[in-house]
This record gives sequence, C-alpha cells and structure tokens, in this order.
Amino acid sequence: MKKELLIKFLNNHCTDAEVDEVYSWIRTNALNEEDTRWSIEVWNSHQETNDIYDDDFYAIFDKIQKKIDDNNSNSNGRESKSLKLFVPPNWLTKAAAILLIPVLTILLYTLSEKRIESDKYAKLAVDSLEVIAPFGSQTVVQLSDGSEVQLNYGSKIKYPYFFSSNTREVTLTGEGFFKVAHNPEKPFIVKAGNLNVKAVGTTFNVLAYPDNNFIETTLVTGKVILEQEKKDGKTETIGTMKPGLHVNYNLLNGSISSTDGNIEKYISWTEGKLIFIDTPILQVTDRLSRMFNVDFEVKDEIKNYTYTVTFTGDPLDQILDLMALATPIDYKILPRKKLPDGSYSKQKVILEKR
Repeated sequence: MKKELLIKFLNNHCTDAEVDEVYSWIRTNALNEEDTRWSIEVWNSHQETNDIYDDDFYAIFDKIQKKIDDNNSNSNGRESKSLKLFVPPNWLTKAAAILLIPVLTILLYTLSEKRIESDKYAKLAVDSLEVIAPFGSQTVVQLSDGSEVQLNYGSKIKYPYFFSSNTREVTLTGEGFFKVAHNPEKPFIVKAGNLNVKAVGTTFNVLAYPDNNFIETTLVTGKVILEQEKKDGKTETIGTMKPGLHVNYNLLNGSISSTDGNIEKYISWTEGKLIFIDTPILQVTDRLSRMFNVDFEVKDEIKNYTYTVTFTGDPLDQILDLMALATPIDYKILPRKKLPDGSYSKQKVILEKR
C-alpha cells in the first residue's frame, strides 16, 4: 500500500474499494518493519497537520461508535428520524474497525518507542547530581565508573549520572578523599576553584573550602597532574605530583608550595582522627568548627599559638580541655539562640588568653 492511500484513509476520503485495500493491508503487511516505519511517519505528520478532524482520536472514535450503536438499534426495530448517516451502515462499521486497529497499533508502537527512548535518556536529562555532607557529618559517594569519594564535614560534590565524555569530571567544594577507578583512556578530573586535579587511577585528597584562600592536594598512590584554569577557559599544567607529596596552591597569587612525606595528618580525617603538627590555632579551630558544627571566636592575643596533638573520637569539650592544658587559654561555650524563623543559631565557642 502507498503512503498516499493511508493519508487519504486518515482523512476519511477513501472509496469502499480503497477501504477494503487498507483493511487488507492491516491484516497482512501493516506490522512489517518498513511499513511500520513509514506508517509512524504518516501518523506523526498527520498529528502535526491535524487535517482529519478538530477533535482528538478518542472523540472521533466515540462519535463513530455512537453512530454504529444507534444504527444497530434502528435495525432492531427502533426508528430514529434524527439520525442521518451519510455512508452505508456496513461501511461505517468497517470504517470504525479499520480506524481503531491501525491508529491504535501505530499509536501504541510510537508511545512504546518514545517510552523506551525516554527511559534511555531520562538519566541523561539530569545535568548533574549533587551530594552534600553537612557540617558535623561525613559521607561516601559511589560514582558510576567505580570510583569512590569520601566527603569531609561541610563538603559537597557535583557529578554526572554517568561519564559520557572523554573525561570524568567532578566539581568539589570542601574536602574529599578520592579512590579513582583506573581508566587511562578517560582521565578523572577534580575541579576545585580554578585548579584541576587530573588522574587516571589513584588515591588522593583535595581540600578546597570556599572560605579558604588556598587549595591543598595530597597524593597517596599513583600520579596526578595539577592544571590551572585561565580566564579564557584554557588550562595550563603547573606540575605533576608523586606519592607522598602535599601541595598548597595559593588562590590569591597562584603560588605553590609543597612538602614531601608525613602526609598522614592531611588524610587522617578519613579514619576519624585529627592530627595536628605545629598547626596554628586558627587552622585547628577551622577543622573543629566543621567537625562539630560550631562557630569559634579566637581572640587576637592567642592567634600565634600552635598545637601538636592527635584527637580520635573525642567530644568537643574534652578537646577544648586538652587545648587549655597545653596552652594558657580559657574557653566559653555559649548556648544556641533562637532565631526569628524558629530555627537555632550555631553554638559559639570563645577562646581567649587565661
């Protein structure tokens, strides 16, 4: 059967002989691959032009069915002077059957194909997923390529549902420890501010909290490449890291400093420990603030104090007691305040000289 005949049929312009031809085609060839393909094209085109009626298909079929029912009632002896059929009753019955079969077949096939395509690309429609580890908690994220990311307190990561491009790119805000699945054909890139940390299969730590003026990268195994993103969108390689290296990248002036060895203090948080080695008090309180979801106020006269200590699962008050024993400080823990919206402020801790 030709496309023109199907279009003619859909617009109700067929002769009796042409209707018989369409009906025969439905029974024999309508569902073969080639005819199904162009039938769907005709149906879609017909939907776009809307030539057949102003009503939708279901309204059309209801009208035809009503005429059939009324006609059957008349043939059983009940006369109806108001109904005037413009076509013979046997043709109308056949037309209703023919109209129902191909249209439903094509429509259901089309909807089925669209559903399959929708299922296939539904996940692609999601530009990115975001996982957040609130202050006071940590979380682990499993990526589609088999890589694993452990997020530290107050951190978040954005990533695609699956990596469809030539690279595996994620965006980190805060701190994360990455165990990257090996794939040299598709580099893994952590975007942190204007710094890119590129790897193919390795373990490393990245610290990039938005309120810091620096980004830290610590390499445990494998190799990573550090790239700086320029304002024009291009990237410039600024160095390659080897295992045991810790790099501090200054966001203000682009300078880089590094230390080799003794990296445990940078990654100990993944095991629930805090290790400080000659660490300034402001860096200590910065860590404690995210870990316990509190705000610190450190008085100027003690800002030059440093600490060498390891905390493992200790509550905040015990940590503050140990700090007070190690240095001449006092602390005050202020109660939370109820805010106008009904929520409560963070707990505040004041550190001052004793």
